[in-house]
Amino acid sequence: MMDLHILEKEALQLPENLRAMLAERLIESISPISTEIKKAWIQETEDRMGAFERGEIESVDGVTAMTSLRQKLVQ
Repeated sequence: MMDLHILEKEALQLPENLRAMLAERLIESISPISTEIKKAWIQETEDRMGAFERGEIESVDGVTAMTSLRQKLVQ
């Protein structure tokens, strides 16, 4: 079995998007998300994509979105 410290060190070297995917999988392994919630998120994603395609909302890149969110949380 791999030492936890080594595993953490290796994981932190992953690009941000892969760390996010890994975190999601780890959380899911501890606290599984119900099928109902998964379906709701799929619907929300489809609704947002439709709104984007209709020109009702604009896209924002991930870095900008996270920076804005962090600034709002600090206030």
